[in-house]
Amino acid sequence: MYGGGVFFPVEDFRVTPEAHLERTINEAVIFSGVGLHSGAPVSLRLVPAPAGSGIVFRRTDLDGFEIPANGRNVARVSYATSLMRGSVLISTTEHLLSALIGCGVDNVIIEVDNLEIPILDGSALPYVQAFERVGWKQQRRRREYIRVLKPVEVTEGTKFIGLYPGESYEIDYRIDFPQPIGSATLRVDLQRGDYPALIAPARTFGFREDEATLRNMGLIRGVSDECAIIVSAQGVQNGPLRFEDEFVRHKVLDLIGDLALAGKRIQGKVVAERAGHAMHTALVQRLLRDRSAWEMAHGGDRSAAA
Repeated sequence: MYGGGVFFPVEDFRVTPEAHLERTINEAVIFSGVGLHSGAPVSLRLVPAPAGSGIVFRRTDLDGFEIPANGRNVARVSYATSLMRGSVLISTTEHLLSALIGCGVDNVIIEVDNLEIPILDGSALPYVQAFERVGWKQQRRRREYIRVLKPVEVTEGTKFIGLYPGESYEIDYRIDFPQPIGSATLRVDLQRGDYPALIAPARTFGFREDEATLRNMGLIRGVSDECAIIVSAQGVQNGPLRFEDEFVRHKVLDLIGDLALAGKRIQGKVVAERAGHAMHTALVQRLLRDRSAWEMAHGGDRSAAA
């Protein structure tokens, strides 16, 4: 039971020896909705993929054009994390990527018939529930991790994000927004299985007074009370919250999705203060450029896999 009186049944995701093998979903799952920013209708189908495939987006409306989910394909990241290969775009990928990493899905084809992933309820919970419904298929390939060997940091004024060596996947995130949100801090460890119950249900949010400006910029055309927490100076307009600290939990959800663009799950500790999509993805790119800062390692090992 969590803030707002909502209960989220979830599978136990704690790490076992089998958790260090790659896996995909047992069968395809289908979603439909609208894009948060485009407002366009979109259908989404997640299809099981062979071991070693990774996470790949496929634009079915563009002859199946594929965009792998990795740091080389990061595009605009101001209000959402987007991927681009050539001139083909996939936008607002962070919630889906977060769910895949949080649930340990290594290999999947994501078929989408428009330029933006549907926002659904504004969280990653619909994806987690769908994965639980169809189940997972263990694959005969050991999972590889990006093991952090030395600090990698990005600073922008009073905003900061850093990645440090560690034995699991820990996140320490602090937000500081205008009231009524204010400041909050959250510490989680994905290796303990915190994601499905503690992170996935947290929804995206926005301020009512920013709505007109963002719409004039061509953004949030698909927003509604059903897919985002709406905040005004008087407080949350469409409560109740699912958690008392739902805002910082959603920032952690976004971070996990953005760091998925490293191409593998992280083994290390992330510390972030007042960061956002642009800083999250800048950290990924800085990490990948510094080959001395990380090594590929198999789960459960303490030695390099390569």
